Amino acid sequence: MTRQELIAQIQEKKSYLCIGLDSDITKIPKHLLTETDPLFSFNKAIIDSTKDLCVSYKINTAFYEALGVKGWESMEKTVRYIGNEHFKIADAKRGDIGNTSDQYAKAFFETLPFDAVTVAPYMGEDSVKPFLKYDGKWAIVLGLTSNEGAKDFELETIVGNFYAGFINEPRQEYEINDRPYYLYETVLRKSSNWGTTENLMFVVGATQINELSKIRKLTPNHFYLIPGVGAQGGSLKEVSEMAMNQDCGILVNASRAIIYASDNENFAAAARDVAFTYQQEMKNYLPF
Repeated sequence: MTRQELIAQIQEKKSYLCIGLDSDITKIPKHLLTETDPLFSFNKAIIDSTKDLCVSYKINTAFYEALGVKGWESMEKTVRYIGNEHFKIADAKRGDIGNTSDQYAKAFFETLPFDAVTVAPYMGEDSVKPFLKYDGKWAIVLGLTSNEGAKDFELETIVGNFYAGFINEPRQEYEINDRPYYLYETVLRKSSNWGTTENLMFVVGATQINELSKIRKLTPNHFYLIPGVGAQGGSLKEVSEMAMNQDCGILVNASRAIIYASDNENFAAAARDVAFTYQQEMKNYLPF
């Protein structure tokens, strides 16, 4: 899916909701466990009840890989069932030396019909470039994540010349001078040059609200995938006000708050109710 196609979906549905299919076999409604493929049955029901309210689905591959071949089959059936009208994200957090990343990219973009893969940037440019070679496909680089451990490295303070080699941002528009800065800022600065706003996004956690305006100045035109709203406590209003740009520029992910809204037979209807609440709030913040 191209950037313009994604924006068109956001405009049409008045939504920038991404629903995370972090489908845990131990948490889905018990009555589904008698199905031939419980995870796919669960996902299918969630998709059928929410597809008009969201523009994206994010499949956390760990929940499927943990089940071996059967889990992988459930994931493949799910991503194919979603179809082409939604932005399909493989939340796989891949990133390895070039020839290995080539194979990861092939797995998710050729063997499977995902539109995007989350990638870890800490092995450098050659570990991310293979994901950027496909037309209409995206690498979503981990920028500043929502987890507690983000402070261990991403929010590690560095002292030095932040602007060395940073050619895309006029210095006067982002006054950093030689102050201490965070490692994640270097990650955003460097990796934003590896691709374009047409094939590279960033993961930015909703719980990192104090950093959002700084991040938007660093990468004014990129899309962000923003987890952490809902079960993790992030504010949709604050995220939207601080991170949105003229094209919307954000996909806000909610997983547990939607898919586990109920553990009874009415789980799909309950999921729709929560997704509808998100969508109704989102349409008030859109710039168009």
